[in-house]
Amino acid sequence: MAATPSSSLEPDARAALLRTAATAIEAGLGNVAATLPDAARVPRALDEPRASFVTLTIDHALRGCCGTLEPARPLLLDVWHNAQASAFRDSRFPPLTVREWRRSRLEVSVLSPCERIVVADEQELLRTLVPGRDGLVLVWRGQRATFLPKVWEQVADAQEFVAHLKHKAGWAAKFWAADMEAWRYETESMAVDDPAELASAAPTG
Repeated sequence: MAATPSSSLEPDARAALLRTAATAIEAGLGNVAATLPDAARVPRALDEPRASFVTLTIDHALRGCCGTLEPARPLLLDVWHNAQASAFRDSRFPPLTVREWRRSRLEVSVLSPCERIVVADEQELLRTLVPGRDGLVLVWRGQRATFLPKVWEQVADAQEFVAHLKHKAGWAAKFWAADMEAWRYETESMAVDDPAELASAAPTG
């Protein structure tokens, strides 16, 4: 996994990411005529390749969450693509409807570079993780799954966190392999309860 410098975002940049995510979804619903932001016009603070996730919830229940783990394009464009994926291409849900969108909460999470955790076994991994701070990626023979740090709010401890992540990957709760890879990252998150109101002010291409 690639590594890039990580830095906190200014308030204007955070607001721009939320507006862009909201506009991407509004465009996908056909409510606005916005298109993908022009890469040549992306604000400098959001031009650095960064990885991100976009999460939609309705009444605290997950309604879509898609993202990237490795930085491959300017952050603003990454958020646009991930917002549309979360709303319309998350395989766990049907495409978001206008009615659902009006009830949605939108959250954008910007990831720090992934850091390899070298551990001998699962017990060492559990001792290494920092609850509430660490996002986790588990990789084994081409399969991988991740939980954002926000998932810590839904579990009791590190053991439950890792068990649920293994279940997400399709592995048994007690499964562990000598060639399992573990990576962690942190996130800088921003959210809004009425995202449709932001779309009209979003930068477009």
